[in-house]
Amino acid sequence: MNSASEPFHYPIPAGPVTIELEIKRSRFVTDIAAAATRAEAMAFIDHIKLTHPDASHHCWAYIAGHPESSSERASSDDGEPQGTAGKPMLHVLQHKNIGDIVVVISRYFGGIKLGSGGLVRAYGSAVQHGVDALSLTRRVTTRAAMIHIPFALENTVRRLLQTKSISIKQVDYQTEVIFTVAVPCGDETSLLQEMINQTNGAATIIMAKKE
Repeated sequence: MNSASEPFHYPIPAGPVTIELEIKRSRFVTDIAAAATRAEAMAFIDHIKLTHPDASHHCWAYIAGHPESSSERASSDDGEPQGTAGKPMLHVLQHKNIGDIVVVISRYFGGIKLGSGGLVRAYGSAVQHGVDALSLTRRVTTRAAMIHIPFALENTVRRLLQTKSISIKQVDYQTEVIFTVAVPCGDETSLLQEMINQTNGAATIIMAKKE
């Protein structure tokens, strides 16, 4: 699933998933969840460490934000040879183009050493199987906007916003009606044009600055 054509919308985990693989007697327990921030990712990692306290390693990787553009991404080998766990785990996530995602693999050592190449394949495969079992939804990023309209046009604007599935966050009644809404990024121009058409130019839309 490529988000290049939809730079503001991207796939994210719809819910957590846990799978387990056994490779040469070692158990690899993969836990995946949604994490929109580094803090959420680290909290999940800490939770999994408590869930599997006897595991030999808790290797992890996360991408918080857009899968292509986010700078909030990291990984850890957690004691495995450098570059054999966290990096291949993160590579799979990047290849799958999923954002707001964290994965932790708890390894229970089975007594047979896998070697560097074997570890890279094992951790990559464990993430691959976890992602294959994952249900996805979409993150739609939004931009705040304020719509100023005469009282007589309130119902007209409400219907338009409902038709376009734009969420109304607040309504203020002053000398006019002021809607505070969340506009999906990329839909700003379309909303402006339709609002002008529906209100004969009587509406004023003030868009918040992009973050």
